[in-house]
Amino acid sequence: MRRTERYPVEGANSLWHIYKTVPFWKVSKNFLVIQTARYTPFLPMKNWLYRQFLGMKVGKETSFALMVMPDVMFPERIQVGDNTVIGYNTTILAHEYLIEEYRLGDVSIGDRVMIGANSTILPGIKIGDGAIVSAATLVHKDVPAGAFVGGNPMKIIYTAEEMAVRQAKS
Repeated sequence: MRRTERYPVEGANSLWHIYKTVPFWKVSKNFLVIQTARYTPFLPMKNWLYRQFLGMKVGKETSFALMVMPDVMFPERIQVGDNTVIGYNTTILAHEYLIEEYRLGDVSIGDRVMIGANSTILPGIKIGDGAIVSAATLVHKDVPAGAFVGGNPMKIIYTAEEMAVRQAKS
């Protein structure tokens, strides 16, 4: 189960209440910073923008490919470890707005993780160190350290232990 906090709303759907949950100017600033970072090819600059202006925790030598979309409303709830690669056009969400409630959850991505292109990571997810997420994966539950996962919905393809056995045989 994902680790999210739930906030019920009354009346219109929760997205209609957006500026009661997050300030307009915060979203505007975050949008401009994220759009700048999405298109810049300079990896150190992206990490600096994310740390300095969005409050994200980004490890050393972590690489965000072009078009990566961190959460525009709550980027400070995203943490990425050292030497991790986030693939092209990946979306990392720390919020979800539903009809009768909205949910917030921290996203923690470990060290030496590989996230394939066009993946989506939902709020409240933890991806363990050394994990590999296949391209176009919907990460809707935690990924164990060292596992190889993929699909929509995500399934574990190999655990770290199974990978070790396969490598020992070859």
